[in-house]
Amino acid sequence: MLSAIGLDEAQESTYRTLVAVGAADVSDLAHRLGTTETDTERALRRLERQGLAAQSSSGTERWVAAPPGVALGALLTQQRHELEQAELAAALLAEEYRAEASEPAVHDLVEVVTGASAVAHRFTQLQLGAVEEVCALVTGHPVAVTAHENAAEERATARGVSYRVVVEREVLTLPRGVLELTAALGRDEQIRVVDRVPTKLVVADRALAMVPLTGRDAEPAALVVHASGLLESLTGLFEAVWREARPVRLERQGPGPAGLPVAVPDTGPDGVDLQILSLLLAGMTDASVAKQLDVGLRTVQRRVKGLMEAAGVTTRLQLGWHAYERGWVGR
Repeated sequence: MLSAIGLDEAQESTYRTLVAVGAADVSDLAHRLGTTETDTERALRRLERQGLAAQSSSGTERWVAAPPGVALGALLTQQRHELEQAELAAALLAEEYRAEASEPAVHDLVEVVTGASAVAHRFTQLQLGAVEEVCALVTGHPVAVTAHENAAEERATARGVSYRVVVEREVLTLPRGVLELTAALGRDEQIRVVDRVPTKLVVADRALAMVPLTGRDAEPAALVVHASGLLESLTGLFEAVWREARPVRLERQGPGPAGLPVAVPDTGPDGVDLQILSLLLAGMTDASVAKQLDVGLRTVQRRVKGLMEAAGVTTRLQLGWHAYERGWVGR
């Protein structure tokens, strides 16, 4: 937690322990921390240089912690000043860049990134640099980063970046597919599904886009597109797919291997009914739904029949229209 102001794990643990006990010698601290006295003394010396710890004036070779409010406050002030200076430098560099490249050459509008590590790093940068919105088309075959590994997505949504994501139906059949979509919906992301997406794609703030360059079995490579007519075309492609896609409603409701949808009034379907209905409307078969939810095929069919009876309809097509009209699933 204190790494942002320059403390490593050993220093933070030592400082927290010293704050808790008030004063202690090296051997006592080493015992409490479960480390060697050499490592403990090294951490204390570093804390001393940062003004967070000092040897007791009593001459007993005991160490005391500096008051957190004062000592940490000073480090935070220094960190803020350094960040302000970095922001100023970045602004000046950006202004210089704009002045020198008011008419960028064509080769400056795109960049090629090669290798799984480089592609994953650029993908993370693109999300962490977003301020307002990230739009994405997702297939069932990730190349460099899986949904489970995409920690940048959680960090971006935590600071208010909105996500609109279209996944192809195959994603719903993957072992972690529904679970990952449930987690995304729990972060207030908007998720829709289509039979197939035309390409993997991610667009950040309509200012930067990333598309793959290679097939499934080749070395990962991607094209990063800056503001240009090509970027506008890619943004338009996303919007066209988004309009044709169908919404997915799989919000988590309690523990379990798969999240359940948001409940409706007591007179309507229960959570499992809604999840079955949402997956069917996404285009999955009864057998696929049963496998994904780990229930029997007859259970799915029985519940669908019950939904049709509750809606007063005789076909599944009518059930779909009724579900939208009654608000059982999102439009």
